[in-house]
Parts: sequence; structure tokens; C-alpha cells
Amino acid sequence: MAEPVEHTEESLFEAPPLAEQERMIEAILFATAEPMTLREIAARLPHSCDPAEAMVHLRKRYTGRGVELCRIGDAYAMRTAADLGYLMQHETVETRKLSRAAIETLAIIAYHQPATRAEIEEIRGVSVSRGTLDQLLELDWIRFGRRKMTPGRPVTFVVTQEFLAHFGLESPRDLPGLKELRSAGLLESRPAFGEMPGVDSEEEPEATEGQSELFED
Repeated sequence: MAEPVEHTEESLFEAPPLAEQERMIEAILFATAEPMTLREIAARLPHSCDPAEAMVHLRKRYTGRGVELCRIGDAYAMRTAADLGYLMQHETVETRKLSRAAIETLAIIAYHQPATRAEIEEIRGVSVSRGTLDQLLELDWIRFGRRKMTPGRPVTFVVTQEFLAHFGLESPRDLPGLKELRSAGLLESRPAFGEMPGVDSEEEPEATEGQSELFED
């Protein structure tokens, strides 16, 4: 559902034709790296424009093209079509994989948000050290949500728009399943931490320094 945009001032001038409004929005998004909301786009357009209606037509025109107009949360951005991503591989930078603890923590937040630290620990079956949450916050993949109306008013965690944009998701409902995560190399096909021989499921090994807890070689 398109985000409603209201103009607080009436314009004395007639709005440009809808096709021209589409061209304007196209130019704005093409030149902007970060996703933009309809309200942000409307602030750059002449008064009396209807960016919501223009966006509907513009998205249809980009359907099936090499570059697609994607909705990310409440914002919009130009992105390379998913099936053509392999063409950009030579431009990507290989990064270190997230540790198992960080992946599990991030996944629990994404699938169960808003989630408190206690809820994350209950689902994982092991404690969550402060470093894991701190590093995910620094990556801007999670943020603090509203406090729960329960004893102690614990803070909750939710995923960010940066997380959605990184994985090309419109909303958390579009999150992939375990099979898709493994095929993408984000999860390894190995026993869960608590099932590994010789490992006590009640404890989680602490990181010795820096980002070793969040990243693994």
C-alpha cells in the first residue's frame, strides 16, 4: 500500500503531467544511493505533484528490466535485478562471515522481532554476550525497539532498514528459509551448537578480543 503524502500548501501552478512526474522521480532515485520515502521525494517535486500515483506507474515500467524499482520498507530505490547480480560480482568485496552466534542472534531478532535479550537467550538455549549485540548494532543491522510493558521494562531489538536494503527485502516477511540461507552460504550444514560433542549447551565461548566473537575466519 502506497504511503500517503499530503501537501500542506496549495500551489498556484498546475502540476506537471503524470509522465513528467515519473521522469522526475526516476531522476531523483537514479542519483540517490540511499532509499527514499515518498515524503522525501515529494519534498523535491513541484507542488501539486502526486508521487504515490507516479510511483505506481513507474514501478510497472521497470518490471522485468535490468534495473528494478524496489520498495524497501517505506522507501524506494533503484536496484540491479536479482537474477543479474552475478554480472556485478567482480565489483563486490568479499567480507568475512558472521560467526554462528551472531547469525543465530540476528536470525532470531529478524524472525521474532521485537525480541528481548532474554527471549533471544531462551530460543538459542545459551546466553548472548554483550559483544554480539554491540557488533550487530554497530553494523546497523539491528536497533533498539520499544521497551516491553513487562516487569523491568526490558528493551527489545528489531532489524533495521539497512538490514532490509542489504538483503534486498521489502519487509521482514520476505526473509528466506533455512534452506535458502544455507545455499547462500550464510549458514553451515553442521550440528547446532548445543548438539556438538563435548560442548556444554549452557555456555557459549566468549570472544578473546575485538570482533572475534562476531566474525570468524
